[in-house]
Amino acid sequence: MDMTMEYSAFGEIALLLAVAAAVGLVGVLLRQPLIVSFIAVGLAAGPSAFDLVRSHAEIELLAELGVAVLLFLVGIKLDVKLIRSLGVVSLTTGLGQVVFTSVIGFAIGLALGYSPTESLYIAVALTFSSTIIIVKLLSDKREIDSLHGQVALGFLIVQDLVVVLAMIVLSAVGVGTASGGEAGGIGAILRVVASGVVLVAFVLVFVRFIADPLTERMASAPELLICYAIALAACFAAIGEAAGFGKELGGLLAGVALASTRFRDAVGARLAPLRDFLLLFFFIALGTGLDIGQLGSDLPAAFLFSLFVLVGNPLVVLAIMGAMGFRKRTGFLAGLTVAQISEFSLIFIAMGVSLGHLDASILGLVTLIGIVTIALSTYMITYSHRLYALCEPLLWPFERRTSHREQAADSTTGARYDVILFGLGRFGTAIGSRLAVTGAKVLGIDFNPQAVRQARALGMDAEFGDASDAEFLASLPLEHTDIVVSSTPAHETGVTHDDARLQLVGALRASGYGGRIALTSHKAQEVPALIAAGADMVLEPFQDAADQAVERLVQHLPTAEA
Repeated sequence: MDMTMEYSAFGEIALLLAVAAAVGLVGVLLRQPLIVSFIAVGLAAGPSAFDLVRSHAEIELLAELGVAVLLFLVGIKLDVKLIRSLGVVSLTTGLGQVVFTSVIGFAIGLALGYSPTESLYIAVALTFSSTIIIVKLLSDKREIDSLHGQVALGFLIVQDLVVVLAMIVLSAVGVGTASGGEAGGIGAILRVVASGVVLVAFVLVFVRFIADPLTERMASAPELLICYAIALAACFAAIGEAAGFGKELGGLLAGVALASTRFRDAVGARLAPLRDFLLLFFFIALGTGLDIGQLGSDLPAAFLFSLFVLVGNPLVVLAIMGAMGFRKRTGFLAGLTVAQISEFSLIFIAMGVSLGHLDASILGLVTLIGIVTIALSTYMITYSHRLYALCEPLLWPFERRTSHREQAADSTTGARYDVILFGLGRFGTAIGSRLAVTGAKVLGIDFNPQAVRQARALGMDAEFGDASDAEFLASLPLEHTDIVVSSTPAHETGVTHDDARLQLVGALRASGYGGRIALTSHKAQEVPALIAAGADMVLEPFQDAADQAVERLVQHLPTAEA
């Protein structure tokens, strides 16, 4: 009998995994994050659709482990040194977005007839953006190191800190709610606070004396390191549940315990696939508690909240960054990254439901908002440059007359350069350095501030800028430039269809530049198309290096000596 039940649970989970794989494939073809596919699987597996779930206890257990691992990975990023490194821009933009989104979201909730408690929960849930999705999309577009990418990562860290505070407050409120009577509630809260203080003290001692040597010993075998990290997350989550402040905070503290070690990035990278796998069961468990019929009645509210997240959140970031002296283009591209809610939003609302503060219908509403905003914002971020070109005429109120935080081409006014070089990676920097040796005057351009600083450290004239920004290109001293070189090849991820090299050629010719243009390609079959598009020459790093290597080698062959 037991074997039959066990086999049934195993078969059920196998079926759910097969469904998730099929739906995930459809999502990938539609260029959607797996989170959207997982939510769809949860809804399809729920009682309002195919009612596939019978093993509720097993799925709930996997879901809880997934949440613990997720918060562990949040905690592992909260290194004190990293938090200290947050600049004024990240703090101001992040906190400003959280405050404005919360206040406006709360007002919208009240206007739609939700209670103050429901409106507050919804408003806080709307402030969280998905780090997983944003980092993935920016990395695929090679914009993770751009100025707007770095600003976005900065305020995502601020949002993670807000998540931590929200979880702490919610846990404290939950303790007071669960305890009967005022005296009992105060006593329970004091006991939990005392337990929390003890656990935090243990974490501090662990970080100071134990974390580095123990983690280094565990890292001698990669499999053991991952087992150790999962064990730490599960044990802290269990302690947190036993102490009364929840598995979520326990898992978070486990991550903080390893945040200062030099192995944190390796642990984070190896646990990310496990996190995604376990979160599938969180969304399945979520779907089993939702009524699809109820979701239909929430459509008007979901539409308004989604519209606010998709349009209002980016405008808030755009306004704050414009007031701080950033160009409207940078603020627009950074603002698009907060045009969705995250998996934390659903976890936060689910905690509110478990505490009895909210009805399950609120969880359904926020789930619907998540599906809409994540799905649409993915395309908004993927095609961000096209979207900016469409919206640019309307964005003039969001930029100061002088954008002092972006010294793009202002310092080049009146200067004369023989070569303007776009892309200061290894290949671009090598080209610039060798051209400078010949006596040519070179201006390097890159959208990664760190690359610009490194080029300047080598003695090269370098400025921050984006080759796809027509406004920036028009401000360059092109009239005295003989050659414009792009050292970056095309993206090979397939996420965006825009070829930055072709955009550069078109923008240069549109600005009246009549000099020569050199592009870079790693594929010989691209060369005719690039020449046809207006390039005067195409650099092929691997082929050119091979040709030069053969020339040098041939000189030492017997046939050459003869």
